[in-house]
Amino acid sequence: MTDRLAGKVALVTGGGRGIGAAIARRLSRDGATVAITYSASAEAAERVVSDIAAKGGQALAIRADAADPAAVTAAIDQTAIRFGHLDILVNNAGMGVAASIAEMRIEDYDRCFAVNVRAVFVAIQAAARHMERGGRIITIGSVNADRIPFAGGSVYAATKAAVAGLTRGAARDLGHRGITVNVVQPGPIDTDMNPADGPYAGASKAALALDDYGRPEDVANLVAFLAGPESDYITGATLNIDGGYCA
Repeated sequence: MTDRLAGKVALVTGGGRGIGAAIARRLSRDGATVAITYSASAEAAERVVSDIAAKGGQALAIRADAADPAAVTAAIDQTAIRFGHLDILVNNAGMGVAASIAEMRIEDYDRCFAVNVRAVFVAIQAAARHMERGGRIITIGSVNADRIPFAGGSVYAATKAAVAGLTRGAARDLGHRGITVNVVQPGPIDTDMNPADGPYAGASKAALALDDYGRPEDVANLVAFLAGPESDYITGATLNIDGGYCA
């Protein structure tokens, strides 16, 4: 463990698996106390908490459906009350429904925007009430906000473009308080939601400058940089970590 985030408290939404779990573990490794939210798998979330504790860190798992604004706000308030403050928010929880415009159901459209956009807004608003100067807000977007080389991703892309715009506006709103707001846009990352041998792997790999999918730890490394003191002068930025997907 390092001490670059010692004394900091972080909340990672959707931190029970994939990219979120890697981020939680990395922030803890850098010295932060970490809370994570999950919506379905308590077992996976508790495994992340146990892994962090086994390495000498402190962590907490909170059940909160990202589609429920009250649950999102309560998770942030619980984290700040439990640990005394909140310094880092990572909006990682997300979802996608692959369907063409002609086939997309309105209920799936609404849930995508509720989880991927509204929850980010609600979390930023709630976290900002607890943050002091030096606070960090980082949202996990997607390079699909800028490029979709396959059919069926229009609504998902729209949600990720929305959070990139929200990030730029929030950076303006919170900058005078010394709180930075940035968005990290991963390209193809090997997770259970988007495996390197999944149905979209062929199109995704063809778009890369490098030769394979990235790892959740690659994204976690960039998030850790943005959460730390080295990134004081970075805000309102969109940072791609995509193996050249958008090159």
